[in-house]
Amino acid sequence: MFSRLQTYIPTAALAVLIFYFGFHALTGDRGILLSRQRRVVLAEKLAELKHLRAERAGLETRVRFLRDDSLSADLLEERAHVLLGFADPRDYVIRETPDRG
Repeated sequence: MFSRLQTYIPTAALAVLIFYFGFHALTGDRGILLSRQRRVVLAEKLAELKHLRAERAGLETRVRFLRDDSLSADLLEERAHVLLGFADPRDYVIRETPDRG
């Protein structure tokens, strides 16, 4: 009896391997069924990258104006207002108290 089944063992092992790899090709982490979800995540990450690149470009522009060789008086005055709390006598200052609720 075992000799009759022995001829089918390689075929059964190959069938199990094909089923295993086929199942994981469909439902695994990088499977065919999750490709749409990966595309959605990729689109979100690309939008975030575009936003971060624009923010970085703005920061690089501000840094360029704060360098010694190209100092912007307006930007320097704005930073002094923010950091030191100084204001020009002609400026209107509106103070807000934080809500305690």
